[in-house]
Amino acid sequence: MPPQPLDLPFSEACERNKQPLLEALRTWLPQPPDRRAQLLEVGSGTGQHGVHFSQHLPVRWQLSDRPEHLPGLRRRQAHASADGAPAVGQLLPPLQLDVTQPDWPAGPFDAVFSANTAHIMPATAVPALFAGSARVLAAGGLFLLYGPFNDGGVHTSASNAAFDAHLRAIDPAMGVRDSLELLACARAVGLLAAADLRLPANNRLLVFRRAPDGA
Repeated sequence: MPPQPLDLPFSEACERNKQPLLEALRTWLPQPPDRRAQLLEVGSGTGQHGVHFSQHLPVRWQLSDRPEHLPGLRRRQAHASADGAPAVGQLLPPLQLDVTQPDWPAGPFDAVFSANTAHIMPATAVPALFAGSARVLAAGGLFLLYGPFNDGGVHTSASNAAFDAHLRAIDPAMGVRDSLELLACARAVGLLAAADLRLPANNRLLVFRRAPDGA
């Protein structure tokens, strides 16, 4: 990996998981026959995912995050443009997005993607993440949620249990989310479970599909 400019936000976790996630997205990302797929990333963070995926996928990748992360995202996008690496897709300037607020980007999007956000946002915000995603998805569109998850209150690994304890010690509102509770959030807003993909480091990609109109 080339050295990163000092003023760019950087995540080791993003660097480690971007390739396994890319392979999963290659399989699951909708591919409209006459255009690039339109994708909204919720909680783009350092922008590493958006840069990497837009360089390898035929997608219009819309960055978004809370206001405090936008300057770093803009620097990351500018650096990617100046770097001159060929892009298959298109990386769009970041938009301000708080999942608990009603003013989400209008869409419709073929997919909404969010990585390592559900365990950081307050538990009370997680249903809003699902509701907002369902609202901006096109009929049949996908919501793809990546991170560590437990099942029925049981952690899938010792490392995830330790991570959960660490998060809750920082803020009791944070924590590794339960896949069954997420499934209930999805069903409540018309999102149907489509896949549960096991990825490295005890992480998963949960895939939900918005029901076609009239279904």
